[in-house]
Amino acid sequence: MEIAFIGLGHMGAPMAANLVKAGHRVVGFDLAPAANEAALAAGVEIAESGAAAARSADVVITMLQQGRQVIAAYEGGDGASGLLESARPGALFIDSSTISVADARVAHELAARAGFHALDAPVSGGVVGAEAGTLAFMVGGSAEDFAAAEPVFGAMGARIVHCGGPGLGQAAKICNNLMLGISMIGVSEAFVLGERLGLTDQALYDVASNASGQCWSLTTNCPVPGPVPSSPANHGYRPGFAAALMAKDLGLAEDAIGDTGAHAELGRLAAEIFRRFSTEGGAESDFSAIIEDIRARSETKATA
Repeated sequence: MEIAFIGLGHMGAPMAANLVKAGHRVVGFDLAPAANEAALAAGVEIAESGAAAARSADVVITMLQQGRQVIAAYEGGDGASGLLESARPGALFIDSSTISVADARVAHELAARAGFHALDAPVSGGVVGAEAGTLAFMVGGSAEDFAAAEPVFGAMGARIVHCGGPGLGQAAKICNNLMLGISMIGVSEAFVLGERLGLTDQALYDVASNASGQCWSLTTNCPVPGPVPSSPANHGYRPGFAAALMAKDLGLAEDAIGDTGAHAELGRLAAEIFRRFSTEGGAESDFSAIIEDIRARSETKATA
């Protein structure tokens, strides 16, 4: 297939590179020149604009940061052509950004009104998963469009789940990351408490990783150096998934909690904790670096 890929950042670039490796022709675009250069080195052809990238594509993938950016890319404006105006008839639009359910449904409606098929397909797995081609895709849209897109998803991911109609891929992503944010705070608090009780990090890991405390935040993205060599904690908390992105996703969950009336006290608290951590200097660290904030606040309490 010919695939247009709009948004070649930390996630988009390796995803596009894996599509190239799978034999697809990929024409990409990013507003950042450095991102375009890196993608070009990985075999992605670079167009002069997103609209130009989409002109002859069978599939148009967007990987952007915010819902308003996705909608703006679809619609265009200020004299610039949008993706919907430029794409050829019959193209399938896939948005892999993490945005609100409401914005995802607007994007679906815009595509349908213009005569296109569309899917919302946010991902989980971070930069490591994007590079390895092992992402999980949570997909919203029709069963027919999902079936047509499976070969594309298969080149970038290892777990592909059709979650239902328009917007329900985003719903699954928001719920998943609500669990992830809460669990990382819980794991981090447990390690800080263990340290204060005299446990070594390794001893606590050896127990919890084989007991009821086992979870992804412990066994894959462990927030302390040592037990899991590949975790960001062993690499200066260089982000696989930045705290700022976790704060953003928990903000989306918080909005959805308010919209639906769900009783979710831990979700609201997790959103507040990561928002504070991000605004106070942790934004560019991996979200597991929240343990450093918890540890620092514990020291402050101990000396008060």
